[in-house]
Amino acid sequence: MGDPVGEGAAAGKALEVVFRAAGPYLEGLAERKVHESADDGVLGDLGGPLPERGVGGERSIEQLVEVGVRAATHSSGPRFFHLVVGGATPAAMAGDWATSLLDQVSGLWLASPLAARVETVALGWLKELFGIPPEFGGVLTPSATFAHVTGLACARAWWAERHGVDVTAHGLSGLPPLPVFSSGLVHPSTRRALQVLGHGRDTLRTFARDDTGTVDLEALEAALRALDGAPAIVVGNVGEVTTGAADPLPELADLAARHGAWLHVDAAFGAFAALSPRTSHLTDGMERADSITADGHKWLNVPYESGFSFIRDPAWQHRAFGDWGVPYLPGAGEEQINYNTLGPESSRRARALPIWATLKAYGREGYQQMVERHLDVAAHLGALIDQAPDLELLAPVRLCVVCFRYRPPGVPEERLDELNTRLGEALLADGRVYAGTSMYRGRKVLRAAIVNWRTTTGDVELLLRVLHDLGPALAADLR
Repeated sequence: MGDPVGEGAAAGKALEVVFRAAGPYLEGLAERKVHESADDGVLGDLGGPLPERGVGGERSIEQLVEVGVRAATHSSGPRFFHLVVGGATPAAMAGDWATSLLDQVSGLWLASPLAARVETVALGWLKELFGIPPEFGGVLTPSATFAHVTGLACARAWWAERHGVDVTAHGLSGLPPLPVFSSGLVHPSTRRALQVLGHGRDTLRTFARDDTGTVDLEALEAALRALDGAPAIVVGNVGEVTTGAADPLPELADLAARHGAWLHVDAAFGAFAALSPRTSHLTDGMERADSITADGHKWLNVPYESGFSFIRDPAWQHRAFGDWGVPYLPGAGEEQINYNTLGPESSRRARALPIWATLKAYGREGYQQMVERHLDVAAHLGALIDQAPDLELLAPVRLCVVCFRYRPPGVPEERLDELNTRLGEALLADGRVYAGTSMYRGRKVLRAAIVNWRTTTGDVELLLRVLHDLGPALAADLR
């Protein structure tokens, strides 16, 4: 096969390959291992020298799908509890296929009024879902990290202006270090965003009362007071990845207001706490933030890549990113929005389409029911751990993350970290269920994040059965 124009009317055959594979693959996710060990031979089939003469779209995709089904980590299934990763609802997946089919240039209204309008609608629906005031600006990003970059770039423009500098035009030269304060719950993606923006990841200062990361409000206020009126950024966190904990946003908002600081909230998956009366208190005060980060490929269950950035005053988006200033990229108006002037990307996929599709398909009620079910599943897992004599729940189950460790009788305390490290490795190698390890209060822990739309109580019960299959032999070596 040479020039792809030669495929012509047969171009749809490659898509038919994916369509034929999709049904059996999706229907089998409930029984499939999360990961099958792929030997080098399977993955090696993808390599070799660049073909001089191609095999054509249909044969190429046949090979990709055949290898992919065997070698992929099936993170869209119900038992991927590692990281904080949702799957893709049926409507979101179909919306993503439509995105590839239509292949819109989503940054400019001129290039795609469809993509711009769908993004505007999707952002409005997300604000309704989370209880964010409608006057907030927003933009879709590839990830929560990029959403942090967006929100903190707006905060930086605000901060620099208070020092008399247009940082977008003139950069950071001559400016003092940017003061950024948070609790011990802060996620590394916030530091990464500061690193990307030129402020250094380690300049962020944390104020915690103890090793749980709980914010020390008195120490934080003292640090703000010591700035003597100079502007600063305060980062609040909703949904810490190891325990699901949250900062007290009303108190942080009060502090920011008293000291003239910018409040940035990381609610990557915690924003969805707003959907349940049981957890909505965790997002109380979020509407008072100056910028908010949330994520779609977590609890919204849309495909990668999907992040959201919301800004109280949309003017800061224009000041931080602005028009491109070249004649072939025309400006737009209040209704005809150019989203590539509101965030860090120029070329942008129309990632709003799967978001629109899933919210249209299931609505507020459907997402509330899913969140409530996940809260029930997490609470069920926590209760089973509490009842098990060889497991220890290390933090309250506040949201959708369960933090615990394996602690069988006879294993010395000083060897429990090693045991849980080995158990975590064995769990991933086994492949039936995926859950990660982390550190909490100086201890190696297991953690399960429950955000996939397919997950039920049976899936977390299987997690414990697998741990009890694998754990005893590992523990015997350490007694």
